[in-house]
Amino acid sequence: MTTITDFTARAIDGREVPLREFDGKVLLVVNTASKCGFTPQYEGLEALHRKYGPNGFAVLGFPCNQFGAQEPGDEAEIANFCKLTYDVDFPMFAKVDVNGDTAHPLFKWLKKAAPGLLGSEAIKWNFTKFLIDRRGQVQERFAPTTKPEALGSEIEKLLAKG
Repeated sequence: MTTITDFTARAIDGREVPLREFDGKVLLVVNTASKCGFTPQYEGLEALHRKYGPNGFAVLGFPCNQFGAQEPGDEAEIANFCKLTYDVDFPMFAKVDVNGDTAHPLFKWLKKAAPGLLGSEAIKWNFTKFLIDRRGQVQERFAPTTKPEALGSEIEKLLAKG
């Protein structure tokens, strides 16, 4: 059975990160963008990361430029924006595609594991969120309009499962 720990992704600083580094953690995987109407969600994502991180939780941010070219910068610009504007401390990765033939394998798996409305696998916009349990399995997919602060109880349930 495939789990999130079977994948590798390039960190925003360029190093390859085996996602097994997050084995045993509850994760929230999010495709992000710096120039999106939902960009202020970085603040809520960071708040979740800081609140639940000590209990075995992490947010993983994956910048994506596939929606309205809302992530035009390179990795250095994205990292700088996230740190200076939202004091982001959760792991950020290099830009990825989330849809189409060039979609990162992680997102191909996430979409298949947790389809959207009416079974659609395509991600509709930036700040789509996937909640992963400690066993590395996708538990739920949340729309971009779902604010990070609305996810606390779902995260707490998964953390309590140990």
